[in-house]
Amino acid sequence: MAKRFVRARPGNRLAELRKRLDSGEIQAMNPFGRAMTRALGKARFDPETGEAVWIEEDYCSPPLAMERAEVLDDYFEEITVVEEDVDETVGWQRIDNLPGLWEQVLDEA
Repeated sequence: MAKRFVRARPGNRLAELRKRLDSGEIQAMNPFGRAMTRALGKARFDPETGEAVWIEEDYCSPPLAMERAEVLDDYFEEITVVEEDVDETVGWQRIDNLPGLWEQVLDEA
């Protein structure tokens, strides 16, 4: 199982994505819903670049193919897998000092 270090520019519909995450709609998507819900729930915001950053479990080739088609491309632009196989703990530690994505979104709404 690969863990991807992801950066993406948030679109203007993140409040809608948060509602879908909270409702359990995305979690119910197979096979990636649980991992995506967990990863996006912990996503961070990089104020220097204006990007959302997170670590996501992924089995697709190309990386995040299903996730992009079903969810990510609707809410993010310029989605980049920075590192295709990152240690999950180390990856989250690298971005732990950044503010939470959802606090940023809610503050701007």
